[in-house]
Amino acid sequence: MTATMIPMDQYPRREHFRYFRSLSYPYVGVTADADVTELTRACWEKGCSFYLTFLHAAALAADDVPQFRQRIHGDGILEYDACPTSHIELKRDGAYAYCTLRHHLPLAEYLPYAEAARAACREAGTIQEDEDVDSMYFISTLPWVHYSAMIQPVAGGDESNPRITWGQYTENGQGAVTLPVTVLVHHALADGLHIAQFYDHLSRRTEETARDLLLF
Repeated sequence: MTATMIPMDQYPRREHFRYFRSLSYPYVGVTADADVTELTRACWEKGCSFYLTFLHAAALAADDVPQFRQRIHGDGILEYDACPTSHIELKRDGAYAYCTLRHHLPLAEYLPYAEAARAACREAGTIQEDEDVDSMYFISTLPWVHYSAMIQPVAGGDESNPRITWGQYTENGQGAVTLPVTVLVHHALADGLHIAQFYDHLSRRTEETARDLLLF
């Protein structure tokens, strides 16, 4: 994982960057339903974790959008070539812990690695932040509710890690399965166009993940 500074004199959104950094709440968020029909079927057929397969697809979709890999660094912008995920695992006592995963593996390698990491996190995980926290995507879920909107907590200021959250999936009367996916980004780095690009990539990555899963 490497990172490079973006030359601000060549950055086309430098006025937007300065403006949104001046706001007390400089974030923009969207919730939209994602079609996971084929992915849920593939997970059921192969006996694999839907959570981890969708996490893999969502993280790759975020990587596909350069603005999601950017972070505010001082008065400039640092762009990572790839970002790990930090997701929430529920422990036996009802509290949660943070689990760091690196998703830049083929799905067949990622799934057993991720299962082992989340099992270890459930036993001994904490909410202590990883040393690479600035590079991460923050992932959480609300699997008990098929919601239509969400407000997420942020530290404010220049904290610029994208947050990706999803809820309970549901099936309509025609067999389609969807779940709500929420994205929150720092507006100094990303606009609605970039959020829309993420959802487009998520659709493609979800379809690819379902196909890969069926090849196991």
